[in-house]
Amino acid sequence: MAGGVRYFTEETFAFLRDLKANNDRDWFKANKDRYEAHVKEPAIRFILDFDPHLQKISTHYRADPRPVGGSLFRIYRDTRFSKDKSPYKTHTGIRFMHGTDRDVHAPGFYLHIEPESVFVGVGIWHPSSPTLRALRDAIVDDPKAWKRARDDKRFRTRFELSGDSLSRPPRGYDADHPMIEDLKRKDFIGSYQIDDAEVTSAGFLRSFAAGCRDAAPFVKYLCQAVGLPF
Repeated sequence: MAGGVRYFTEETFAFLRDLKANNDRDWFKANKDRYEAHVKEPAIRFILDFDPHLQKISTHYRADPRPVGGSLFRIYRDTRFSKDKSPYKTHTGIRFMHGTDRDVHAPGFYLHIEPESVFVGVGIWHPSSPTLRALRDAIVDDPKAWKRARDDKRFRTRFELSGDSLSRPPRGYDADHPMIEDLKRKDFIGSYQIDDAEVTSAGFLRSFAAGCRDAAPFVKYLCQAVGLPF
């Protein structure tokens, strides 16, 4: 049964810790088999096995097992515009995106695996200006719908709202609006932390699926606000 499988192991975290200490191409080349066996291959199996759970949440979302261009983020960093020229990410990321919008900034579900920093995230991180305006306008048009999604009991029991916010009210919105603190948001995301030991447990797929189900009302609201079906 897929729900009883152990996907990630202590070897997953050992590789990521070693990569952090040896973030260069020669080391990675010598240890690429470890990456394939303990990070990439388990992640692809996890993505495949999560798909039936995801379809029960929304048939508009994809669990894409392709090693390039799919749900698994590349381990390689884009260093073109960064002062940090380290060639590799020291975590692995898995995203489950909306099937009608390939933009990474559409509402989605995300798993971040990093030693002592594992978390589940949902929502929209750093949306484009038009998307951000659509979200803010939706809050202004129907504040009660936003509050229902934001304060959904199952969602807030597990998730904490996070992300960046403006220090001042956004231009074009009433500074005295009762939802002004939410209108200041630049990110519409929720997240919760997970112990490393839970990630390596046989029940992790089930617990991750439960977290995504709890976030469904929040993600549904965001989809509807930006014109995507849920």
